[in-house]
Amino acid sequence: MRAAALLLFVIGLATGCSRRPVDATPEGAVRELTERLGALDGADEDAKAVYELLSEAAQSNLKARAERYSNASGRQRTPWSMIVPSRARLRFAPQSFEAKVVGKHALVDVLGVGSDQVVHIPCVLEKDLWRVELAFPELPPLPRRPGVAGP
Repeated sequence: MRAAALLLFVIGLATGCSRRPVDATPEGAVRELTERLGALDGADEDAKAVYELLSEAAQSNLKARAERYSNASGRQRTPWSMIVPSRARLRFAPQSFEAKVVGKHALVDVLGVGSDQVVHIPCVLEKDLWRVELAFPELPPLPRRPGVAGP
């Protein structure tokens, strides 16, 4: 009887101590994104870790960019390889994160030390986890030469 009670207690501790995912809140998703961007140095695993925190729309945009690059160059590219470390640098060191949530959307204010150090990052709830909604420019249509049939 004592062994069974001890086993139940240990199982309760194990399940009760499980940590929430970092992207369970919009603040957590943005905080994790800033940390991953800070570690981004061109390694494929680091870029993939950043990519995983992005919304489906942002991931779709990067997939389209990778496909276009792959088709033009003949070299296969992954969507996360389109995240360039030099373009993903933080402008200031975040000090705090404050979210305003409305339904499945949130706006996270990232605050630095100065009053001029404020960035508003949109997030969206997808599959019960918060994803960062980075707005990449839309890809322009591919130019077509006159008289050449399209694909």
